[in-house]
This record gives sequence, C-alpha cells and structure tokens, in this order.
Amino acid sequence: MVQKHPDLPIRQQCKLLGIHRSGLYYQPVRESEENLCIMRLMDEQYLKTPFYGLPRLRQWLMSQSVVISKSRTRRLMNLMGWQTIFRKPNTSKPNKEHKVYPYLLRGLRIERPNQVWAIDITYVPMKHGYMYLFAIIDHYTRYVVNWSLSNTMTASWCCEVIKEAIEQNGQPEIINSDQGSQFTSDEYISLLEDRENPIAISMDGKGRAIDNIFIERLWKSVKYECVYLKAFEDGVELYNGLDEYFRFYNQERMHQALQYKTPSSVYKQVA
Repeated sequence: MVQKHPDLPIRQQCKLLGIHRSGLYYQPVRESEENLCIMRLMDEQYLKTPFYGLPRLRQWLMSQSVVISKSRTRRLMNLMGWQTIFRKPNTSKPNKEHKVYPYLLRGLRIERPNQVWAIDITYVPMKHGYMYLFAIIDHYTRYVVNWSLSNTMTASWCCEVIKEAIEQNGQPEIINSDQGSQFTSDEYISLLEDRENPIAISMDGKGRAIDNIFIERLWKSVKYECVYLKAFEDGVELYNGLDEYFRFYNQERMHQALQYKTPSSVYKQVA
C-alpha cells in the first residue's frame, strides 16, 4: 500500500508501482452482514425504481420479507446516498448556505469532446463491506475520463480526481453534477471558478436524474455488467475489477450512439 515517504511524493510512488493515484482510497466501510444484504437489495431496486421515497421503499423491503423500521431504512438510504427522483416537481428548498447553480445543458448542442463532463458518486456493494465510486464521463463521447473509489464521500476526494482528470486530458468547458453537498462545497466551486479559464458549473434540477442521464446509464452498466456479476470480496478486488471494466468500457465496448465505435476511439480521435 502506498504510504507517506520523506523523499518520494505519492504521485511518484504510484508511478513506480503502476497504481492509479485515484485508486488509493479503497478501505471498505464495514456494516453488519444483515445491513449489507439489505443495502444490496436496495441498490438493485434503485436502478429499477429511483422514484421510491422512504415510505414506499420500506414497504417494498417488507414485501421481500425484510423486517425493517422507518429509522433504519432512512439510515441505510443515507449511507447509500439514495436520491429519490421525484415524479412531480420538488418544492423543497436547497440549503441556503450552499450556492446552487443552474442547469446549463438544456438546449445546448454538445458536439465535441471536453465540452461537457458529467460527474457523480454511487454506492458499490461488496461481500464484506461497501465503497463509493466517483466517475467523470465525457458527455459527447461517453468516455470515462477518470474514476476513483473511496470509503467516504468528501469534496476533497472528488476535487482530487477532477484535478487529475484535467492534468491528463485537458480542461472541460462545463462540468455538470447533481446538487450533492460535495458539489456545492466551497472547495469544489473554487476548483472550477478560480482558474485562469474558469470552468462553467452546471447542476441538475433537484430530483431530476434525467438531467445527468449519461452517467446514470454508466452506473447501470457498471453494476449489471461488472459489480453484480463478480461479487467482489474486498476493496482491492473491487478496484482491480473496476480497473479492468473501465478499460473494457472505454476501449472495447461499442456504443450504438457512437455508430458502434468505442468511447476511446472517438474521444482520442477528436480531442
């Protein structure tokens, strides 16, 4: 495992060991086996019914013979970062301490790589714990620009992965996210705005997964084509499995929307 060294910075250690720096944070979060089983059920159900709120989700769990209280359901939803997609406009007010930016992609013609990046965090179950996966996808080419695993959903972690993506692939014109606390934080806002050429900040409408549809589709692909099939034992296995999957996704998996080309071939050909 990479550690602090008096002479070698983390970047150089990763280079020597052949480890991607954004994959350093893979210590799994521990929960009871019962809670892990329930969260796995919830994760699969979320891909089918993201519009379920707490009452309906609890009733669904009980229909699956899971005896669970309202408070426990809420706690597990919070751990997973469950964000209910509302069928009706959400009238709840955002946190006044955090600035929320408008959604910039409606009606925008996206016609080149690095014009728009989409970012998001998702819960990933394992046999003996769970992790959080953060990814950046290029909107035009569906190319996964960068990704990382962590056991906490912090703004600092997300910002580090974004910085690395910019260093490796250049700067996007717009980054679109949801209204999660990581993306309304001062650290995230400063990273994008306090630049020689500021990156425009776009945010989904509250409860509107359709606004960030491409990364939502990415999560579905990652989970059904990799995570659920492999049932990884721990964070190291999960990291290695995702590293292999994202190489496949970028370099081999053909997309109908790209005329059956791979994201990598389109991104690198045009970028």
